[in-house]
Amino acid sequence: MQLILHPFELELRHPFRIARDGYDRRQTLIIELRDGKHAGFGEAIAHSYYGMTVSAMTDALEALRERIESHPLASTDVFYDDFLRKELPELPFVRCALDEAAHDLTAQRRGLPLYAAWGWSITRRPLPRSNFTIGIDTIDRMVEKIAEQPNPIYKIKLGTDNDLAIIEALKKHTPALLRVDANCGWTVDETIYNAKYLKQMGVEFIEQPLGADAWDEMEEVFAKSQLPIIADESCRTEDDVARCHRRFHGINIKLVKCGGLTPARRMIAEARLREMKVMVGCMTESSVGISAIAHLLPALDYVDMDGALLLRNDPATGVLLDHGQAIFPVANGIGCRLKI
Repeated sequence: MQLILHPFELELRHPFRIARDGYDRRQTLIIELRDGKHAGFGEAIAHSYYGMTVSAMTDALEALRERIESHPLASTDVFYDDFLRKELPELPFVRCALDEAAHDLTAQRRGLPLYAAWGWSITRRPLPRSNFTIGIDTIDRMVEKIAEQPNPIYKIKLGTDNDLAIIEALKKHTPALLRVDANCGWTVDETIYNAKYLKQMGVEFIEQPLGADAWDEMEEVFAKSQLPIIADESCRTEDDVARCHRRFHGINIKLVKCGGLTPARRMIAEARLREMKVMVGCMTESSVGISAIAHLLPALDYVDMDGALLLRNDPATGVLLDHGQAIFPVANGIGCRLKI
């Protein structure tokens, strides 16, 4: 097995701003595992909030190159639990890219799309549609972004001094369903107050209103909010699902944060046992990371997989979105290919 690293700089169509950050480009590392006949791909986006750079990820992979290339890769679970988790305990982004590539490669070897290799179907029931994310901007510009990208569901980034006014203005320009994401930008009182009025405006749910470690405060929000609350920054790993129970109504899983498809599927299973809603989100990945997310759709309530739509220079092809509906390519594995 050959390990090939593909670093890219991703350019966004528009500057993207949330409550704590803003950017107009992202660094990403696409990993290829090639066995001579098949090539499996995975992706790890760089992210300053989590202290993850392409350079650090590259160094970690080069240090393990010989062991990765000599691994038999007979089972993705064994590869993850006995190798990735042990060798990369503090680098979930790197684990994610390798785990995605391993799933892609092993499903291709079986001659199946990844969801079918898991025994899942994409036709048994309607798959959840992806929202399209509108970053913080002037109200006029946010309205323009909605007009530029027609979609039945939008996720609106909030955490400003005029959040309710933003939603009121956007509702005048679109009949679409709205979700809101405060990205840790609200207080307990703000969340409870805002939830009441956002519910009246038809908003579906609120994502991560408080800080990631505000566990005690979230108990009050959970008890008093008139809208469902979905955990994002508070739910990074498998261990966090239990802690989110009775503090959030659901969880938003990010593959790079939890370490890939293997732990994500376990988090989905645990959330279901606890009767929590399940969402999977993205972090402005290219079509490689987005295509990996798509194979989880049969198990989800909600999905945010619009990352590739935000890019000017997507370096890959794969699963597409048509008004939020995933369109799978006729291909085995994850179904993505690099354009280079």
